[in-house]
Amino acid sequence: MLNFKEIFSVTLILFSVIDILGSIPFIILIRKREGRIQAEKATVISAILMIGFMFLGQSILQLFGLDVASFAVAGAIVIFIVAMEMILGITLIKDDSHSKGSSSIVPLAFPLIAGAGTLTTILSLRAVYAPINILTGIVLNLIIIYIVLRSSAWLERVIGESGFAVLRRVFGVILLAIAVKIFKSNVFPG
Repeated sequence: MLNFKEIFSVTLILFSVIDILGSIPFIILIRKREGRIQAEKATVISAILMIGFMFLGQSILQLFGLDVASFAVAGAIVIFIVAMEMILGITLIKDDSHSKGSSSIVPLAFPLIAGAGTLTTILSLRAVYAPINILTGIVLNLIIIYIVLRSSAWLERVIGESGFAVLRRVFGVILLAIAVKIFKSNVFPG
């Protein structure tokens, strides 16, 4: 049964973990590199990952002999690399000329939107909230994500080149801190 208090809690928790607003500088960077953001593709892939992981995550990890902590550390390393790109203004994740448009999947849909933090949070939410309320919270976040991705060109015009450079570095440091926190809490728990 739908519980609006649970839906609100799940939506806020996922919104803070996904941090799509904090990812705007990186989204703009991808749009500049690729020419455009495939908002529909990134949103659909993110939805498949989040909803699929909600129902199958624990089983998938067990199939490969992995635990949630190992998965989180791997995601933290990818987020660390993305953060270093933003802070230093360098490109570590090379574009594949044969896969133009793949940035909507990697690193945008995974690990930026549906990354280790998001997926492990969804697994944690399963222990506390009803699946229908988690699913509703995921869908509400996907709507927000889609709007932000579709607005990337407008956001770039509003922010401007110099504002974008500052934001990219500031949010790069924040992303780096998130990566360190995920790494630390899964390698040195307690």
